Amino acid sequence: MAGVSGPYTMLFSDIPFHDEVKQRLRHMVDTDKVPHALLLDGPAGSGKFALARALAQYIHCTNHTPDGDSCAKCPSCQQHQSFNHIDTIFSFPVVKRGSGKATISDDYIAEFKDFLNESPFMDFESWLLKLDNENAQPVIYVDEAAELVRKLSYTAHSSKYKIVIMWLPERLKVEAANKLLKLIEEPFSDTKFILCTDNSRLILPTIYSRTQRVIVKRYTDDEVRDYLIHAQGISAEAAQQIAKLAEGNLNRAIDLISLSKEQDTYLQLFMDLMRKAYQRDVAALKRWATDVANLKREREMKFLDYCAHMMRENFILNLHVPDLNRLNPMEAQFSSRFSPFINERNVLKLFKCVNDARADIAANANAKLVNFDLAIKTILLLKQ
Repeated sequence: MAGVSGPYTMLFSDIPFHDEVKQRLRHMVDTDKVPHALLLDGPAGSGKFALARALAQYIHCTNHTPDGDSCAKCPSCQQHQSFNHIDTIFSFPVVKRGSGKATISDDYIAEFKDFLNESPFMDFESWLLKLDNENAQPVIYVDEAAELVRKLSYTAHSSKYKIVIMWLPERLKVEAANKLLKLIEEPFSDTKFILCTDNSRLILPTIYSRTQRVIVKRYTDDEVRDYLIHAQGISAEAAQQIAKLAEGNLNRAIDLISLSKEQDTYLQLFMDLMRKAYQRDVAALKRWATDVANLKREREMKFLDYCAHMMRENFILNLHVPDLNRLNPMEAQFSSRFSPFINERNVLKLFKCVNDARADIAANANAKLVNFDLAIKTILLLKQ
């Protein structure tokens, strides 16, 4: 079973599964038909960026192996593995470090190298920690677009192609996307763009329409299980349980190997909301709203996603089909008693309340007010 083999290394063989996608990418290179703008489209934790890195190294490698991989030995491969290939450019969402100063990916390249080594399947929450700003909304600024235009105006130095690997083009600011549009539509003959998106629906249509899309499917539960057994060395029983909870996201699976303190926090906050709402304890719910607001925006949005997950699982629990549920033991213990309160009369309304709250938090609404509003609506809905 393949696993990530070492610092900054990324061969096709390092990436678990996705054999059909790998073969398609190899064929593009072997026939010299790599599109000018390639979009790898799939959910978070599916290994898209790892595939993009492996593809870039394969394009630049001068001595492909018989089984269709980079050699890992030629000068180009060595430069990729040390993160110093002169014709490979990384572009990714960042936050501003100071007012009035240009903000580009290169400002954070050291942090990005460490991030790739620690989170090769690109966990966005880990990137926020690297940026040391959990409350930020990282984006790709127009300064970055101008810098890419400047870099790509020079001819390739050591290879046939310059390659831009962009993580999360859906986070391009509108003015940045407009500046890049012509370059993506009519790039220099020695330039290739590889874009990796978690949600292609959020990419500006003008950018999306100029890419060739390759779907990277979520990992199956069996694939996640096998990866955990062979690459992470955990037992088959534990791997099976974690795979069900991870829902195809390898980052989530790795995080779940040991139950994180953050997940414990989310479960406790969810239980507090439901218990206090059932008791109609408004004063306690005000305190709850403040506690959730103290998580800060990105973690608060993650908590609301967790609430939606728990509501779904509790509703399904009423169907009495255990194979459909994805609950860890602590969640299952609470849900065994709570699930009757999530039913066909209120489940869709509860989902809407949570999703509306998430959207408000994302839009920088007052977190305490949003959370308290959610709590009051939950009081009413639990009685239906």
